[in-house]
Order: sequence, then structure tokens, then C-alpha cells
Amino acid sequence: MYGLHRHEYAPCAMRRLTRPGPTARRSAPRPRARGNLPAELNRFVGRADELAALDRHLSTGRLVTLIGVGGVGKSRLARHSAAILQDRFCDGVWLVEVSTLHEAHLLDHAVAEALALADHSGRPVRTALGAHLADREALLVLDGYEHLVDDCAELTAELLRRAPGLRVLAAGRRPLELPGEQTLSVPPMGGSDAAALFADRAAAVLTGFTVGPADEPAVSELCRRLDGIPLALELAAGRLRALSLEQVVQRLDDRFRLLIGTARGTPARHRTLRTAIGWSHELCTPAERLLWTRLSVFAGPFDLEAAEYVCSGPELPVDELLDVIGELVAQSVLVREEAAAGVRYRMLDTVRAYGSDWLAAAGDGERLRHRHRDWYLGLATWCELDWFSARQAEIAARIDADLPNLRVALEHSLESPRDTHLGQYLAGTLWFYWVGCGRLSEGRYWLDRALELDGGHDDARLKALWVAGYVAVLQGDTVGALGMLQECREEAERTGNATAAAYALHRTGCLALVCDDMPRAETLLRGALHRYREIGELNSNVLMGQVELAMAVAFQGELDDAVRLCEDVREVCGDHGERWTLAYALFVLGYAAWSRGEGGRARELLTEALAIDHSFHDLLGAVLAIELLALVTLGEGDAAEAAVLQGAAGRLWGSVGLPLFGSRHFDQPHALCEQQARERLGAARYERCRRAGGQLDLDAAVARILKPADGVPGPRGRLRITAPAPHRPAASPSASGGEPAG
Repeated sequence: MYGLHRHEYAPCAMRRLTRPGPTARRSAPRPRARGNLPAELNRFVGRADELAALDRHLSTGRLVTLIGVGGVGKSRLARHSAAILQDRFCDGVWLVEVSTLHEAHLLDHAVAEALALADHSGRPVRTALGAHLADREALLVLDGYEHLVDDCAELTAELLRRAPGLRVLAAGRRPLELPGEQTLSVPPMGGSDAAALFADRAAAVLTGFTVGPADEPAVSELCRRLDGIPLALELAAGRLRALSLEQVVQRLDDRFRLLIGTARGTPARHRTLRTAIGWSHELCTPAERLLWTRLSVFAGPFDLEAAEYVCSGPELPVDELLDVIGELVAQSVLVREEAAAGVRYRMLDTVRAYGSDWLAAAGDGERLRHRHRDWYLGLATWCELDWFSARQAEIAARIDADLPNLRVALEHSLESPRDTHLGQYLAGTLWFYWVGCGRLSEGRYWLDRALELDGGHDDARLKALWVAGYVAVLQGDTVGALGMLQECREEAERTGNATAAAYALHRTGCLALVCDDMPRAETLLRGALHRYREIGELNSNVLMGQVELAMAVAFQGELDDAVRLCEDVREVCGDHGERWTLAYALFVLGYAAWSRGEGGRARELLTEALAIDHSFHDLLGAVLAIELLALVTLGEGDAAEAAVLQGAAGRLWGSVGLPLFGSRHFDQPHALCEQQARERLGAARYERCRRAGGQLDLDAAVARILKPADGVPGPRGRLRITAPAPHRPAASPSASGGEPAG
């Protein structure tokens, strides 16, 4: 409706020569008007991307609106951008500070005053404005209009219709919602820009202040906890008059009391952070304020279904909640995001803290926290069940997105004695995430906390016990694992919990596997699989038990049995769309192929396993695959690359636990690869390559393997190397001879 062609945004001198119409008919050129933009009193910091976006949008559109939460820097960005673009508008750039108005009927007068329009004709002010701007090429900046949004939208639409050379740059907390409007959301400042802004304002307050290496962690923490909101950063810098940087950071928990500004000339709504956020709160309807308050129980992004369950009630009917959320998004109280888990909403921590204060004042916090916990208990339960399906990647993304809220649910449950069993249940139910998505350390933290408490519910505690034992096994904590799994098995037998007994038996077999007791591992794992069949249990855990059994028999030299077991797992995984356990089955098949001298086949299987592990961020599965791929690479003739991969694996083990579980069988390919790579390269070059690999994170290592530097996936040649024959533990540990490997 208001669109113009790009060439019409040409500099004024060129436009006066080329543009027909009223400008060309002037008998004498008017003196060039500069406008009324105030000079900037301090340095403008950062916002390069936003300034570039504004330039692009104002070159193609006539109405551009900056929206964002209070204190995020909309006004400063609009004014700075307008100052940069000033030369492009022959008739000036004019700022109207709408935020200072309290009555809608004064809006037209405020615009006329800003334009220095003196009209004594008696005609309506709006008519005079339209006539004044009709043949002018000007930029009108409307700042802080949200409390008069309807009146401002009406005036803007009329002026744009009557003045084809006019452009409008508006800055507020919600769009004007006019045809042709281009909306730009102003985000909080990123880490480096936020730190630079704080440093600049701190130096103005405290002569000689600089951010040295010792200060960087504190400044980063301050910027993070203040969400990168420029107003908050400037107010925090002002506190350095009386406090040290460390004291400012320590007091951020009470941010609304701490961040009070006193600078003269600062708009009243910006003098304290509470006032800046409160300005948005005052503009909300009662329903919007109530939802804002209730949404403060969420610790991170949340979806519509979670909000509907937790926040709805008689005062907020569930079928009206979406509309209220939409209004909070429009007013920049909520941020809408597209994520792997779908559309989600989030609040900046500062906005959430403001809502939390209101929630506490209303005395409704405990009830809302209970509802929040119940929702995420249900979510975890559903995700555990659905993990054994083709939706595994979706489940992983969902838990990733909801992890901040799951942490809050865990914390809330474990802080309340009557809810301890719920915390135990939730920590155990998330086993698939702790183990399958690279979160062993965090899982162990929550499980240990849950098991320190007496929840009074045997089933919940037993689940937490076997999951904690499983995590401990994978971390190489054999003593801790044995104690938890023995307790779980004994209590499960005593209480008749057949499911927990089967899992405890299974994970005890897994412990025997990593402790190199292969006959015992085989016996326990076969027993666990038998129990699973008796109780009708079939899921990713059960299939993993079969893969672990395949490992036990493979390490005893029974490769045919191992391959049969894993091919069976592949078939079941294919039927159910399961991918996580499939990766471990592929690893064992890759090990069998390598043991038989089939290097090309081993690489094919192991790279497929690695790609799956990487997609789940399963560090354990990935590092096992990389370790064996290093040996396959050595067999292809590239000892240097094999050493690089060993270095990458070494770095990853630091994030998993005890390297190769401290197991002789799991270590065998690693030791062989290191020995023969050292012989081929020499000790010094081997160490250089290994150190180079140690600089690679998981993403870089996987990219290197799946897309080698020469662009052609391996193999890159053939070299026969000697591998020790698979053997049973009864044989001498030093037995080493016999068959070629790829």
C-alpha cells in the first residue's frame, strides 16, 4: 500500500533532478532542512547487523517499525540510524517523542511541534500536517508510541497516504499493524557488543576503567544475567560509582533494586529497570498481566501446550490463551522462536523476574510450580515411551529444548520431602537423554541427588537406582555402579518388581562387560534378555542388552554369533524406526568386519554408526566409533590421520569418563593402532599428529571423518597390519598373534 521503488530512495540532489511532480515545480529550492534529531551524548556501540537491516528496509519500504522489550535499545537504534540516513532526506529527519504524551488528542499537535509547523489558519492540525508534508521528502521518527498505538497507527496511515515522499520509522513495543509495515525485532545485544557497551559506559563513570583478562569472566556473567539489555548494562555500569565489579555481579539477584539510574535527562520510564519493564506491564490488559505472571514459572522456552496446561484456569480459559499469548508477543513481552522442536516462546530473564515478583505477591507461586512440574513429568514419561520409535530425533530435540524447564521440575521435586519420589521418577525416566544424548555427568548429578533422599516409594527409587548404576558403568565408576545395582536387584526381588530386577541384572552384565569378565557378562546378559521376554519388555534398552551380549561374545572370538545377534537388532530397529541402539549394533558389526580383515566394510558400518551418534550427540557411541575408525584408517595406509583421530578421541573421552572404560578388550584396537602408528611415523611425528587431533571437537572430528580433506571418503589405500586374534579371557593376556586386518 505504501511501497516505493528502490530508485526513489536516491540522494536528495539526484532526486531533485530526476523526480517529476511537486518538487520539480518549485520556483526556487527550499533551504535544506536537517530536522530536529538531538545530538548523541555518548558513543553508540555495536548493532551493525540491525543498522544494516534498517538501511535495507528503509530503502524499499515507507513504514519500518522497531519492536522489542523495554530497555532493549529501540529508541537509541532508531535515532542513530536516522542520523546516519539524514542526508538522504531533503526535507529532514524529525523526531516525535510520543512517550511523553498522555492524551491521544495531543498527538497531532506533538507531530506539528516536532516539525516546527506553525499554522494559524484554523483548519484541523492533521489537515495542516498533510498539506505540509505533501511534497516533502522527509523521515518521521515516532518513538515510544505503544500506549497510543491505535491513534498513532491512524495518524501514520493518513500521513503516508497524503505524502508520497514521507517515510516513517517507528520504535515501540508492538507493531502498528498497518498495511505495508516492515517490522524488525530488536534483540538483546550479543556477548561481545554487550561487553563493549558495559565497558564504554563504565569508563565514563569510573575514570581509567578497562576490562582486563581478570575482569572478563565477571563482565561476561553480568552481560549474560542481564540478558544483554542495554538499559540494564548502562544502569549496572552506573553502580560502579559505589561498588566493585564483583559486588555488582553478586547483587544481580536483586536486580530491580540494584539497577537504578539517576542521570539527568533520562526518560522517566528508563531510570530504573523495574520502571522500564513496568511500563510494558501497565500497557497490558488484566488477562495479559495475569498470563505474564503465570508464565514466569517457565525457566526457558516453552510451547503452547505447556502454557495451556500450566497457566489456564477460570480467569484464563484455555481456548483464549493463544490470543493472549499473541498479544504478549506483539508487545515484546514474549519472544516467538522457530526451533527444531517447533514454535516456542520465551521470556528474557529480566521480564520473567518481573513476573515472578507479581506471582509471589499474588501468593499463587506454589500452585503454578506444581502444575509446571506435573506437565514436565508427563512430558518425560511420554518421551521415554516414544523413544523406541522413529521419533527419536524429534524426542531428543524436544528434551534439548525443554531441558531448562525439566531442571526446574527436578529441583522443585527434590526440594519438597513429599515430592521426592517424583524427583526420583523423573531423574530415572530421563535415562534415554542422559545416556543417549551425551548428558552422563548431568544425569549422574540429578540421580545422585535423588538417591540421597528417602522418597518412600520403592518403584521410583528402584528406577533411579538402575539408571544411576547404568550411568556409573558408562563413566567407569565400577565401585559406585556395583553398589547401586546390587541394592536395586535385592530390593526389586524383595518387593516383587520384576522390571527393576531385569534392568538391574542387565546393567550388572554391562558392568562385567567393561570389567573384562566376558563369561560372566554373557551369562548375566542372557539372563536379563530372558527376563525381558518373560515380562514382555521390548524397547531400546532391551535391544542394547542384545548388542552388549554381542560385544561379550565377539570379544571371546565368537564373531558369527555376534553378527547374528546384531543383525537381529538391525531388523527390529528397522521395524520400529529405532536409530540410537542401531548405531551400537553397527559398531559391533564394524568391529567384526575389521577383525575379519574387511576394512572397507568396517569403514562403511562405522561411519554410519558415527553419523547416527553425532545426530544424537551421543559422545560415548561417537568416541567408540572414532577409536575403531582410527585403526581402520591405519589399515588404509594413513598412519598420520589415524594418529589425528586418536587425538580427537582422547579429547572426547575427557567429556565421557574413564577412557575405554579401563577395559583391556575395548582398549585393544586403540593400543594396536597407537603401536603401529608410532612405528610408521616415529614417536615425534605421532605425538604431533595426536596433539593436532586433540584440538578437534566432536563436530570437527565427525566432519573430518565423513568428509575427508581430499573430498573422497576412505579408503585411501591399503596396508596390511597385524591384529591380535580375538580370544577368551582364559588365554594369556599377552597373546597376540595371528590374522591380518584391513
